[in-house]
Amino acid sequence: MEYEIKKYDKFSYVEEGEGEPLVLLHGLFGALSNFHSLVEYFKQYNKVIVPLLPLLDMDILNTTVGGLAKYVHKFLEKKDYNGVHLLGNSLGGHVALIHTLKHPERIKSLILTGSSGLFENGMGDSYPKRGDYEYIKKKTELTFYDPAIATKELVDEVYSITNNRIKAIKIIALAKSAIRNNLGEELNQIQQPTLLVWGNNDTITPPFVAKEFNKLIPNSELQFIDKCGHAPMMEVPEEFNAILHKFLKKQNEPASIA
Repeated sequence: MEYEIKKYDKFSYVEEGEGEPLVLLHGLFGALSNFHSLVEYFKQYNKVIVPLLPLLDMDILNTTVGGLAKYVHKFLEKKDYNGVHLLGNSLGGHVALIHTLKHPERIKSLILTGSSGLFENGMGDSYPKRGDYEYIKKKTELTFYDPAIATKELVDEVYSITNNRIKAIKIIALAKSAIRNNLGEELNQIQQPTLLVWGNNDTITPPFVAKEFNKLIPNSELQFIDKCGHAPMMEVPEEFNAILHKFLKKQNEPASIA
C-alpha cells in the first residue's frame, strides 16, 4: 500500500490514523517499506508518523547520529507532537536514544529494536568495492534470519545507495559516527518506560547487546523473538505488533495503588 508523503516546512513524513503519536525511525538502509505492517496495524489505534530521515541529504559535517537526532527534534517541535511513543530500528534506535536523552519532555515511551548505541557489527572492515552486487546481497541477507526476506527489490535499493560514491561516503560517515557514539554511561538517565524487542538471531546487534540495554536503562523490559534477525518488525510483523500493542496499552493503564 502506498502512503501519501506529506510535506511541512523542510520535512517529509507519513502520518496515518488518530490517537497518541507513534513515531517510527528507520535505520541506515531503512525505508518506509520497513514499517508497512506496523503502520497498517497501529493506524487503527495511534497517529502513526514516519519522518523520512535525510540520511543522504545532509551536509557531510552533520551526517552524524547527533545530526539526525537534531533533525528529529526540530520535526517533533515543528509539528508539536506530545506524549510521543518513539520507536527506532537499528540506527533509528540510536537516534531515538539521543533524542530522548537530550529532549525527554515530549517522549512518553521508548521502543528499541536492533538498536545501535552500544555495539554493532556494521558493514565491517571489508566495505565493498562499488559494483560488488553479490557482496551487498550477502550483507543484506545477513540482516534477517530468513535470507528470503532480502528480496531482489531490497538488495537493489541497498546496492544503488552503495554504488553511488557520495552516498557511500555518507553511509560510512553515519556508520562510523554510530560506532563512536557509545551511550553506555548515559543510559541510566532515561526515565521513560522502554521496550526492547530483539531477534534472537540478530548478528548485527546480537542478543547480548539487548541484555546490556536492559541492564542499563532503568525502566526497561526485554522481549526476544526466536528465528528472527535485525529487523523484527519486517521479519515477524505479527509477533512484533502483538508485543508492542501490549506495551502501549500498559502505558495508558491507571497506576495501581500498592
